[in-house]
Amino acid sequence: MSSAVTENRNPNSSRPRRVALAALAGVFSLAALGYGVYWYLFDRHYESTDNAYVAGNLVQITPQVGGTVLAIEADETDFVRAGQPLVKLDPADAKVALEQAQAQLAQTVREVRTLYANNASQAAAVALRDAEVVKAKSDVAKAQDDLARRQSLASTGAVSDEEIQHAATAYANAKSALAAAQAAANAAREQLAANQALTAGTTPENHPNVLRAAARVREAYLALSRVELPAPVTGYVAKRSVQVGSRVQVGAPLMSIVPLNHVWVEANFKEVQLRNMRIGQPVTLTADLYGGRVEYHGTIEGLGIGTGAAFALLPAQNATGNWIKVVQRVPVRVALDPRELAAHPLRIGLSMEATVDVADRSGKMLADVPPTQPAATTEAFATSSRAADAMIDRIIAANLGHAIGAHKTAQASGRLARHAQTTALD
Repeated sequence: MSSAVTENRNPNSSRPRRVALAALAGVFSLAALGYGVYWYLFDRHYESTDNAYVAGNLVQITPQVGGTVLAIEADETDFVRAGQPLVKLDPADAKVALEQAQAQLAQTVREVRTLYANNASQAAAVALRDAEVVKAKSDVAKAQDDLARRQSLASTGAVSDEEIQHAATAYANAKSALAAAQAAANAAREQLAANQALTAGTTPENHPNVLRAAARVREAYLALSRVELPAPVTGYVAKRSVQVGSRVQVGAPLMSIVPLNHVWVEANFKEVQLRNMRIGQPVTLTADLYGGRVEYHGTIEGLGIGTGAAFALLPAQNATGNWIKVVQRVPVRVALDPRELAAHPLRIGLSMEATVDVADRSGKMLADVPPTQPAATTEAFATSSRAADAMIDRIIAANLGHAIGAHKTAQASGRLARHAQTTALD
């Protein structure tokens, strides 16, 4: 009797449990179905990583000339603008080099001026030698006529043999004088041609020797202007190592400038997360510095061309026997919105969390067009050459004098010499 009652109660008492289990199973099924729908519609279009860090440019300040540090105009964490002086070197050596270059230019201008003046004097010498040749030819003709006339009278006895001998000697001497005059004229003409070759097609201002000396003046002027090191970009001073009084060499790092207005994020995604990533996809980022209350919105600017291990200082030797497969990561460069960056500045090296929306896959995985603009430019080192050019013009004008007039005189003398040569040939 009691066993029959128990058998009748057990089915009734287990029914609520089955209902509860069925309801719980239904809830989990709905939850799984909901998550599956959510993943299919939304979550599968996003790739996230917390292996992301702020990156930026570390612009090193290095001297272009060596010298002793006299002053340091900016210290660690200071804000500086492009073109602002940062370090000043001792200008004494550069000033001495500039003065030597100026003196060399002045001397070169005077030497070149002498070349043009020599053209006139040597042209006059050629004209004089040609005139001597003309006179020597006249003397030869006269001596020849005298000898012929005496020889024609020798048969009549009107002229003695001694007189004929004197006439023959005079004729021989005249021919020797003509040969000597012609040799002297040729030597003078060659000397004039050699000097004209040094000045042909130029003026004292643009003579090669003057231009070379002027280039040395510009070089010395640039070296003097480079004793003051300006900031190439606007940013903040970091890693200052230079000290007052230290002797620095060309290319030695003195400090760095970090332009915080141009930073980006390097998000290191796993290789399996890169399948659907494309250039230009939107990225949502948060920084540990501000927490989740501040969001940055950026875009993928480029995907790395290799894993971090491939470019490591000591890359992994996977060909060895002790090999363990490790999921590799590839850096993805994310450009940030400048307005958001100005409102909430970041520092280089800060940790970030990045989420990429990969729904739009119309972009490219790798860029295939060269950049149309330089990655970075600066005008801080664009030293104007106007001051150096004005200095060079003053030196040339002060030492040139009447070199141009002498050049014109040389041309006139050359025309006179050519006229004398034509007359002599006639």
